[in-house]
Amino acid sequence: MNTADLGLPVNVPSTALFTDQYELTMLRAALEAGTAERRSVFEVFTRRLPNGRRYGVVGGTGRVLDAVENFRFDAGVLDFLREREIVGEETLEWLAGYRFSGDIWGYPEGEVYFPGSPIMRVEGTFAECVLLETVILSILNHDSAIAAAASRMSSAAGDRPLIEMGARRTHELAAVAASRAAYVGGFATTSDLAAGFRYGIPTVGTSAHAFTLLHDSERDAFQAQVDTLGRGTTLLVDTYDVTEAVRTAVEVAGTGLGAVRIDSGDLLLVAHRVRQQLDELGATDTKIIVTSDLDEYAIASLAAAPVDAYGVGTQLVTGSGHPTSSMVYKLVARAESADPKAPLLPVAKKSSGGKTSVGGRKWAARRLDAYGVAEAEVIGTGPVPGDLADRQLLVELVKGGEVVAREPLDAARDRHAAARAGLPMSATQLSRGEPVIPTEYAHGASGS
Repeated sequence: MNTADLGLPVNVPSTALFTDQYELTMLRAALEAGTAERRSVFEVFTRRLPNGRRYGVVGGTGRVLDAVENFRFDAGVLDFLREREIVGEETLEWLAGYRFSGDIWGYPEGEVYFPGSPIMRVEGTFAECVLLETVILSILNHDSAIAAAASRMSSAAGDRPLIEMGARRTHELAAVAASRAAYVGGFATTSDLAAGFRYGIPTVGTSAHAFTLLHDSERDAFQAQVDTLGRGTTLLVDTYDVTEAVRTAVEVAGTGLGAVRIDSGDLLLVAHRVRQQLDELGATDTKIIVTSDLDEYAIASLAAAPVDAYGVGTQLVTGSGHPTSSMVYKLVARAESADPKAPLLPVAKKSSGGKTSVGGRKWAARRLDAYGVAEAEVIGTGPVPGDLADRQLLVELVKGGEVVAREPLDAARDRHAAARAGLPMSATQLSRGEPVIPTEYAHGASGS
């Protein structure tokens, strides 16, 4: 896979510098101390969901696999580290041969998660695992936040499709990742061509207000667009007067006009008026698309409006108020020596201030009630109870350094729809609340 597939500039040959300096200084010290080769287990989890959210959505797993595969210290990267004197020559020599050779397990992309869920487990030597901390968290924290916002919006939209159009509201590379995560969370299309090119997401787009303002009249603008794109196009009708624009749009395109877009004003009121006007003009099949700083609450408020699709930008790409998922990457077990056969010992941070963690290599399963609806997220460190054996959530993603779980993006999108449907109905309520199911710890593990 080339760097373009990762959304990287062509002059960035790897993902190795998508990291914090202390990952390399820890590596250097561990190599000198003789502890770098100890077998270790790191886990990604969040201690709590964003305030008021009832579930999280795993986003970015596929991008993590790409990043791990492309985590290489080539000559240019090594020269940079040498010039900055970040690590010494012995560490540079070790980095030159770096290839992740361990195992990664995780919740599959699109699955939902809760506080304490071991969303991803990375196993190998301390040295090879610790280097991946920052890039894994960077991807999962961003993409999961966007996927969760998208899920709430798609739930509020019901059967009406959502268009992702936030590229101009965030960093150009983040925009591509956000579009991908939004698609997992339930969006149908994107305006971002880079996302369409890299991930196969359907793309849409017609014109902005500038196109109307370019022409001598609104009629001229509409005529030019229809002549080029056909009667099935979407005409933007709020540059001047909406009522006059709708009338002109139908006169130019006929009753077979594909759609009109409304981007300002009281969307609920304007949508009703436009629907009535279109029907009176005989354009009964012409759809109405609304945009203008929508979030899940605005979308829900338009449920009774005659709206056929929503375009969402700023609120989506900023996580609708929660731009990160607050995931952490913690060492939960390590061997007492570099001997590959040495047993793993549970380890955990025990400091005060709400940042304690649970030691031990964990499994996770979702217990269902008698109706087949999720009732608890169960996490343990010992044998998996028989009644949960077929409900385990972690799947193998990387084995012996080789990616074993690549899948089409549509598979993650479908998985999310199924996972959300399997939660209690209150999961889709937009009112603030606690996680929709509790997290329970089994076999001596205790959460905090």
